Amino acid sequence: MNKVEELAQIIKSSSNTVFFGGAGVSTESGLKDFRSKDGLYYEKYKYPPEEILSHHFFIKYPKEFYEFYRKKLNSLNYKPNAAHKVLAYLEEKGLLKAVITQNIDGFHQMAGSKNVIELHGSVLRNYCMKCNEFYDAEKIFAEDNIPRCDCGGIIKPDVVLYEENLDDKSIQKAIKYISEAEVLIIGGTSLNVYPAAGLINYFKGKYLVLINKEQTPYDRKCTLTIYDSIGIVLEKIKEYIEKG
Repeated sequence: MNKVEELAQIIKSSSNTVFFGGAGVSTESGLKDFRSKDGLYYEKYKYPPEEILSHHFFIKYPKEFYEFYRKKLNSLNYKPNAAHKVLAYLEEKGLLKAVITQNIDGFHQMAGSKNVIELHGSVLRNYCMKCNEFYDAEKIFAEDNIPRCDCGGIIKPDVVLYEENLDDKSIQKAIKYISEAEVLIIGGTSLNVYPAAGLINYFKGKYLVLINKEQTPYDRKCTLTIYDSIGIVLEKIKEYIEKG
């Protein structure tokens, strides 16, 4: 039995499996990640991307923020990939309790997942900083200038920027699912982004599984490690499950 088939058997026999994913889940859709050698942090800009995506930069230079944001983080130009679709399939079959994601692209919901905990928010939600009026992503990405509400306030994406705190309700939900899980599958993440990566420490279950193209700081703690494309691995898992 190979590792992928072993994982399929683990998922089928478990009553409580949770998925924890990062940027690598969406790179197969065409979106760039941040920290890989081809990621956004290695591209050259007038300002470092980490600074552009910070709270103070957004407040001080909203025009420059939105120029970068529209160019690099517009997930409306892309579609969910095989990984997103298989995770939605597993949830539908009752084999997956929840998806916990560090991504902000909204692909999990687009693919059909219902129970998604977004640790860093979503580009699909945007709110006026003055009156809190909601705006969808289409409005934000269609404009050329700083998006403003009818009341005159600046609209801000509901994403967690550097210097901002993660949503406490999302954190608590993630901790609950991770701490109660029998199987935790970690996919497409370097586990170098905190505090999100630290949530893994709450896992007390039986199988800690890693699917990633590269090694992470948590590999030695894992029950099973699969170094491969997460989309390919999950598609194979679906095939094994459908075969029975």
